[in-house]
Amino acid sequence: MSTLHLTKHHGLGNDFLVVFHPDVDDLAALAVRLCDRRTGIGADGLLVAESADGYAASMVLYNADGSRAEMSGNGIRCFAQALAARRGDLSTQRILTDAGDRIVELAPTDDPATITAQVEMGEVTELDEPAGWDTLGCNPDRPVAHLSMGNPHTVVGVDDVSVVDLAHLGSKVPQINLEIIEPGPEPDAITLRVHERGAGITQACGTGACASAFAALRWGLIAASVPAVKVHMDGGTASVSFDAAHAVLTGPATLIGQVEVAVA
Repeated sequence: MSTLHLTKHHGLGNDFLVVFHPDVDDLAALAVRLCDRRTGIGADGLLVAESADGYAASMVLYNADGSRAEMSGNGIRCFAQALAARRGDLSTQRILTDAGDRIVELAPTDDPATITAQVEMGEVTELDEPAGWDTLGCNPDRPVAHLSMGNPHTVVGVDDVSVVDLAHLGSKVPQINLEIIEPGPEPDAITLRVHERGAGITQACGTGACASAFAALRWGLIAASVPAVKVHMDGGTASVSFDAAHAVLTGPATLIGQVEVAVA
């Protein structure tokens, strides 16, 4: 029996456990065990940190169901906060993910448990329509975009995100991250709800915020002249700006606490 030392963080209510160099054979099973909200600690995902030449660290993400995901915009901010605490500074971090390199810049806030992180999220690219998309019965007049942020997203424009049965729709295309968005309430903002692959409905999604902001600008829901798009989610608001099709995500990460777990 050994002991794992983990920290728990959240980015706008999207919560993650972070562990450094775990001596565990089956990390997917560990994620399922720890992320269970009744019998485990509870989280949307497990972030595993390892050393990597030329990087502050490498980050591997396991969803709550044990599946491995390429990238998380909220997760990498939480990961960067844990790494900063371990390093003892808020210097810029270059992190290796399954979606490629990501640069994270950190800044303190008035809350000692919270930092602000700005993440270079990479290029938004087009994806083919996901398998099973026709089963949703989506109104053909609604704007739809299939996009990649290193992980797959489908963004749908709707009139009112609050009335959509998102759990039902998301269950029909579980292999993607499904975002529904409406414009506003501010001229430079959208409101988003998300059903995430491997986790279900979550309070926020960083990669989804980037894909949705990109789609909103394309559809003319927001003027192209705005310097950044505010993305309102159930857990709070993130900011997304673009250099051409390359997204930059800015938002908070908050330390919830530390925990020790016995593993065989």
